[in-house]
Amino acid sequence: MSNPSAPEPHPVAEPNESFEDTLSQYEKTHSRKKEDGGKQLEGTVIAVSAESVFFDIGFKTEGIIPLAAFQGEAVKPGDKMQVSVKGRDLEGYYELSRQKIAQPRDWSSLERAFADKATIVGTVTGVIKGGFSVDVGVRAFMPASRSGVRDAADMEKLVGQEIRCRIIKLDATEEDVVVDRRALAEEEERGVKERRYLEIREGEIVRGTVRSLMDYGAFVDLGGVDGLLHVGEIAWSRVNKPADILSVGQQIEARVLKVDAEKRRISLGMKQLQKDPWDSAVEKYKLGDRARGTVNRVLEFGAFVELEPGIEGLIHVSEMSWAKKVRIASDVVKPSETVEVVVLGVNPAEHRIALGLKQVLGDPWANVAQSFPAGSVIEGPVTSLTKFGAFVQLAEGIEGMIHVSDISAEKRIEYPQDVLKVGQLVKAQVLAVDTTKRLLRLGMKQLVPTSLDEYIAEHKEGDVVTGRMGEVSGGNARVELGDGINATCRIAAADPATKLAEAVAQSASKPDLSSLSSKLKAHWKGGPAAAAESKPEAVRTGQIRKFRIMKLDPAVKRIDLELA
Repeated sequence: MSNPSAPEPHPVAEPNESFEDTLSQYEKTHSRKKEDGGKQLEGTVIAVSAESVFFDIGFKTEGIIPLAAFQGEAVKPGDKMQVSVKGRDLEGYYELSRQKIAQPRDWSSLERAFADKATIVGTVTGVIKGGFSVDVGVRAFMPASRSGVRDAADMEKLVGQEIRCRIIKLDATEEDVVVDRRALAEEEERGVKERRYLEIREGEIVRGTVRSLMDYGAFVDLGGVDGLLHVGEIAWSRVNKPADILSVGQQIEARVLKVDAEKRRISLGMKQLQKDPWDSAVEKYKLGDRARGTVNRVLEFGAFVELEPGIEGLIHVSEMSWAKKVRIASDVVKPSETVEVVVLGVNPAEHRIALGLKQVLGDPWANVAQSFPAGSVIEGPVTSLTKFGAFVQLAEGIEGMIHVSDISAEKRIEYPQDVLKVGQLVKAQVLAVDTTKRLLRLGMKQLVPTSLDEYIAEHKEGDVVTGRMGEVSGGNARVELGDGINATCRIAAADPATKLAEAVAQSASKPDLSSLSSKLKAHWKGGPAAAAESKPEAVRTGQIRKFRIMKLDPAVKRIDLELA
């Protein structure tokens, strides 16, 4: 007897070989006689090699079983066991099986299984060219592409294993049988998935294994079906990538958020197994409270700050600085930076907290009315220019506006940039303060001395001056004291000369000579001499008169007079 050894496995079919060529080659090299198969007898172990166990079965030639079929069971020469003859290999050894062959042994049974597309059981007996030889009661061929395995290592592991398969080709005349394991496995997999989709319920807690990781989430094997654990559902705190938290092969627990059996989708969440930090956000973060946090993300319109794991707030660009208009948030804060903020609003229903950065420094407009009262003079740089004026910085976070009409008293300015530029230091007078609207009105021309300023500086209250009487209205008269110097004179209501002039004016429209004569006599009673002494001069437009200065107000540039 030759030294027992396992036959060398045959190479797998090349990609360019057709299925028909492979099957033809199999039929030529693996044909056997019918009377060799189906024998049930007792065999005695006569030798054990690294790959095979050899038996004495009472025939002239020994039988052989792959050592892998014993799955670690101790086998030694002299052991006896029941075996079945499945056929012969290329070296002439009888291929044996320890299992009782449950497969049909007659062709009529095989034909019924083929017609019914029934599932049968077979044992993989070896790797051959293009696939496997399988014992299904008779020798069958299973193409490698229909085995469900791909690489050579997995193909070798399949030898000796019992498999479930389906007959896809049967030729009783030629005794050719071809089986398919992959189609059956795929059908079983689909059946398992369908059952799992029906078994899994929304809201239940499931255990699974992380199968793969993507940037947007993790796929978790739930026992035949995959669930998607989105990156936003892993933890209450922000997770940049699932790989930062999970690893392939990791066992996890998750809650089923949604099941869509039609679309074969299952959504999972891990954070739902933990307490939602937003449940206590209203109690922890109240309006006006100060808090510290870490800048997580910086976008153009603002920055998101993590106050605690799972709690983020937004600092809008408009809440970042009192001093300047922030256009891009990254000009003020950077990712990972720790900042102190003030809570401006909390909306737990929408998981939103509005935060302010500039409020930590205090509102610079709180004391503007006291720091920059109307009439005071300031100096500061021009921060920006518009069509209607220039903005000047008075202090950190405080700007005032000079209207184009208040820039110069000497000439008309069309555009502020004609005389000013950004960064230029200017002096201006505070004209008005509106803290509610956060507006400061400034004027530059008010600081330039005028002829009125000089006149006020050269005179004092009580001085008697000469001026031309202007228009009289409502008991007040406008008086011209010089070129561009105007004052106001209060005309006494009891002035007899003025009353007389008014009476004469009224009589001119409706002449009444008797009434007018009596009024003139009453006025000049005492004779011409007395009239000459007491006759006051009537006030009229264009009249040159003496006036006494009653009040000088340089702040508002006002002069009040009375008739001297």
